[in-house]
Amino acid sequence: MRNEQSASIKFLYPVVVRITGMSGIILLIVTFLSFPRIVSKVELDEEFQIIIEQIDIPQTEQFDRPPPPARPSVPVESESEDIADDVTLEEFTLDEFDAWDAPPPPPEGPRVKFIPYDDPPVPLRPIKPKYPEIAQEAGIEGTVVVQVFVDAKGRVKETIILKGIPNTGLDEAAADAIRLVRFKPAKQRERAVGVWISIPVNFRLKS
Repeated sequence: MRNEQSASIKFLYPVVVRITGMSGIILLIVTFLSFPRIVSKVELDEEFQIIIEQIDIPQTEQFDRPPPPARPSVPVESESEDIADDVTLEEFTLDEFDAWDAPPPPPEGPRVKFIPYDDPPVPLRPIKPKYPEIAQEAGIEGTVVVQVFVDAKGRVKETIILKGIPNTGLDEAAADAIRLVRFKPAKQRERAVGVWISIPVNFRLKS
């Protein structure tokens, strides 16, 4: 029995020695192969170090402020000047002046009664105003807005200038041209009614 155990030990000993030697060789190879990676990583860490440069900031030039101006000398009272000891001013009030007349109130705008309608009045022919000579010679152009009351029969009963060009004759020419036109009266529930409408009249010179 002992002879068998000693024989098995003698047989296993070389095998264990071989396995141990092979493990050591493999460990050395793995260490050798991984060593360059460690070295390269250390080198990369050294390369990526932050370098802080020192910049010399030039010193700004200091300017000396000019000295403040000298204070004026205190005036000395002259003995030769005659100055009255007590000087009084006569009191006065605004009651002595005539009261100004208040400006007249601004003119009130046209007071027209709004009458609702379904269909507005329509002119039966184009409105063609006569261009005043004074406006033509002066080269004046523009638009005159006229407020017109058209009755239930389509006749112009009243005209008011809402927006005009005064002192040119254009306002009068626009109102006169509208008065000469007959209208189709406005309708309210299929019934003719008199209403107020605004009509713009354009004045343009031919080029």
